[in-house]
Amino acid sequence: MTTRITRRGWQALAAVAAMSIITITVVAFTLPGPSPRGEFHLLHPAAAPASWRHVTLPDGTAVLSYPPSLRPLAGDKVAVSAARRSPGGAFQLYLNATPRQGTETLHNWAAFRLKLLRADDAASAHQDAAAHGVQFRGGAGSCVIDDYHTRIGAHHYQEIACLVQGHTSASVIVAAAPAATWAQARPLLFQAVGAYLVR
Repeated sequence: MTTRITRRGWQALAAVAAMSIITITVVAFTLPGPSPRGEFHLLHPAAAPASWRHVTLPDGTAVLSYPPSLRPLAGDKVAVSAARRSPGGAFQLYLNATPRQGTETLHNWAAFRLKLLRADDAASAHQDAAAHGVQFRGGAGSCVIDDYHTRIGAHHYQEIACLVQGHTSASVIVAAAPAATWAQARPLLFQAVGAYLVR
């Protein structure tokens, strides 16, 4: 037997369908999503513990703090670095600060950093998260968390890199670790980034 739907019935069905579409649309736009700041909510500006060491950029515009388990690295006249290496010499933790030297800005920082990695020694580089308006001791900056594979040795690293604007100048702080140990290294690296002081 065939059921005949009257004109009024079609109108009722159309109304129900329209309400369903509206409901689905509202739900789609109100469902909670991931925080746009991602891991950056873990980053807080604070002075380093008393046992940490400090090294000032040669131009005097920023101070990098690092835990005693890291050792300073020599060889760069404009930057400062500290690292912890494995017995075989591989980097386990790495910190670096350098003055701004290129066309990087707070607005284009994430794209600039990835382009720099690919032009330097990275076979590939992928952005994991980015944020603007990150507060630092003495200033504010833009940060990117990325991971990359080196061309030589195919090492896989993850890093947080921030361009920080102080009162007089801008500088970059990078904190990195092997991607396999990033979750364990992140609290200490974020603490070092949060302790970065700009002038």
